[in-house]
Amino acid sequence: MGLLLKEGIDLDLIKTALIAFLSIGFLIILINYLSIFKTRLPNYSLQLAGLIGNTSFLGIPIALALLPTSTINFTIGFDLGTTLFAWIFGPFFLKKRINTNTNLNFNELLKAILNSPASRGIVGVLIVYLLGLEKFLGDYLWIPARIVIVLAIVVVGTRLGIITNSKTKFFNLNKGIKYSIILKLLIFPLFIFVFSKILGFNLNETSAVVLQAGTPSAVSTILLAEAYKTNQKIAATILFTTTLISIITIPVLANLIKTFQ
Repeated sequence: MGLLLKEGIDLDLIKTALIAFLSIGFLIILINYLSIFKTRLPNYSLQLAGLIGNTSFLGIPIALALLPTSTINFTIGFDLGTTLFAWIFGPFFLKKRINTNTNLNFNELLKAILNSPASRGIVGVLIVYLLGLEKFLGDYLWIPARIVIVLAIVVVGTRLGIITNSKTKFFNLNKGIKYSIILKLLIFPLFIFVFSKILGFNLNETSAVVLQAGTPSAVSTILLAEAYKTNQKIAATILFTTTLISIITIPVLANLIKTFQ
């Protein structure tokens, strides 16, 4: 919320939120529609882990470190779209239905939207704008917003520490996990890169969205897996391995963007 107030809500934020939301949705539909992809990523746990990135805890700090603040709305917008998709549709994909009815429950969908941290932040920002307090609160919330981001990185490290102390063999990767890792760190960023070129983004704008797309799997994928008791080990393994590999892939992506821009 502090970042939004500092930079303001504009067309860039809305545009990149839609890019993230619609891109993830399109790829999930494509994966489940085409058998060549479905056989390699047979369940939603693998698909979500391969598309939902750590855009808040790592993506935003990386953008703040590498890119000018003028592109922050591109970064936040992508995070917003990713967060909304994860917490709106993740529960529908992962929860085990008691009956065979697969129709969406729109009451639950509306509740998921209202309970999303991203949508709450947007509502808060809109209220502040209506009251004309955006500049005043933006200046005061900018510093705590950055502190929260730093603490978020600590949370990620703590979560990884818990994972590594468990008895799971994280480098015993089956084919589904390998394909999910490739999707997260290579295919999805490439897809967003092509999309950004079609939209005519400049170097910094392209970097903002591609680096967000190339972040490792999100902690939210573990939280959703734990909440619905679905493929928890898969989610944890992909989080751990993509986080380690991204130490190499994110700098590579940043340099490739400059090369092909």
